[in-house]
Amino acid sequence: MAETSIEWTDATWNPVAGCTILTAGCTNCYAMRMAARLEAMGTEKYIGLTRKSGGRAKWTGKIHLDWKSLEVPARWSKPRLVFVNSMSDLFHTDVPPDFIEAVWKTMEATPRHTYQILTKRPDRMAEILPGAQFKVLPNVWLGTSVEDARVLHRLEALRHVPAAVRFASFEPLIGSVSGADLTEINWAIVGGESGPQARYMDPKWVHEIERLCRDTGAAFFFKQWGGKNKKAAGRELNGRTYNEMPSISV
Repeated sequence: MAETSIEWTDATWNPVAGCTILTAGCTNCYAMRMAARLEAMGTEKYIGLTRKSGGRAKWTGKIHLDWKSLEVPARWSKPRLVFVNSMSDLFHTDVPPDFIEAVWKTMEATPRHTYQILTKRPDRMAEILPGAQFKVLPNVWLGTSVEDARVLHRLEALRHVPAAVRFASFEPLIGSVSGADLTEINWAIVGGESGPQARYMDPKWVHEIERLCRDTGAAFFFKQWGGKNKKAAGRELNGRTYNEMPSISV
């Protein structure tokens, strides 16, 4: 577990490390840069997960399952919001269902924590989670990433997942998603891309999502404008910050 500066959570927990570039939102993934740094520091868990391509770190497609990390949440006495697999995707095709089940059991055994699982593969999540071994847990929120209109279908897949809270992360937002259907989506996170190769986010795209949230009742969280210097750009929208969080119902 690591404390984090991610605005919508308290800590990260990575029982899986490594991933595969899937769609345009993955192009400048911060986790690739971070994994390369951790490997350079000699962190065994991240060895071989990235390679250099065009002067930048890219995923190799290798996945590391960290069974030992499943013991960690039980040692946290203070309740936390926990982002699960900030350095991977729990529903990557190479993560076996028995490992996902083990992660589920860990979350069920630690109800004082609230777990936030974000995937770019909600279709696989929708296939696996209806299984009898996966209870709908009130402390587990399930979400999908949507970077532009080309992947709006992920929201429909997410609606087929049984969950206490469903959320969408529109980050990095690299195109308009004005056609998004937020029905049965409880929370929307919006953020621009950050880092040396950050792509532009048009303010009108952000306002489109805010309006969709108001129309459907989804909570709206504006994370950042992004850019090469995200701290300088800040996270104010309409002269204020938006830190709305979802209500929970099972």
